[in-house]
Amino acid sequence: MSTEALPTLAILGGTGDLGTGLARCWVEAGYRVIIGSRTRAKAQTAVDDLLGVMAERGVADVQVEAMDNLAAAEAADIVTLTVPFEHQIATLKHAQPALQGKILIDVTVPLVPPKVARVQLPEAGSAGQMAQALLGEEVHVVSAFQNVAASHLQEGRGSYCDVLVSGNSKQARAAVITLVEAAGMRGFHAGRIDNAAAAEALTSVLININRQYKCHAGISITGLDL
Repeated sequence: MSTEALPTLAILGGTGDLGTGLARCWVEAGYRVIIGSRTRAKAQTAVDDLLGVMAERGVADVQVEAMDNLAAAEAADIVTLTVPFEHQIATLKHAQPALQGKILIDVTVPLVPPKVARVQLPEAGSAGQMAQALLGEEVHVVSAFQNVAASHLQEGRGSYCDVLVSGNSKQARAAVITLVEAAGMRGFHAGRIDNAAAAEALTSVLININRQYKCHAGISITGLDL
């Protein structure tokens, strides 16, 4: 596939380990990635760090740039949200005008510190459902990547675990599964956005496992001949 055929990707709140990890995987796969933050300066610091990592690895022709969150959402074809739960709604409200007609990949997990190893789903059912209710049906919210350790993504593309992909549009889910595969993992249609609650809840379960066994665990779908 030529780079001209690839969508432009934006990662809102993309300066943390999860956002920069996804950015690294996707730029390695040839995508143009925009890292967004509340300020362009903070996003630029993340971009400079990523460019340094790519240079050390001998990866040339990297397409990554910095913008504030709203500008990033406006410039992208597919937008990913990687902010803590407490900033989810405020970030989405700020970017909402630029999200209409687009796919939003919501990676939000409703963790409530300090008890992050306890499942605490919101009254609305899940963070994914909250995003869809706020943004309306003109935005195709897809929930994904909650169960992937950011530390693995920082290593670049690789088959670290499987990814559950939930959303009301099957076409939008398929587009996100393409991005999961571009990052080196397997993505699975997991149903409508209501089912995002399962992946979000599993994150707290995995935090418990990681603490107990000193690892960075993920999930694997078995029984399929793929």
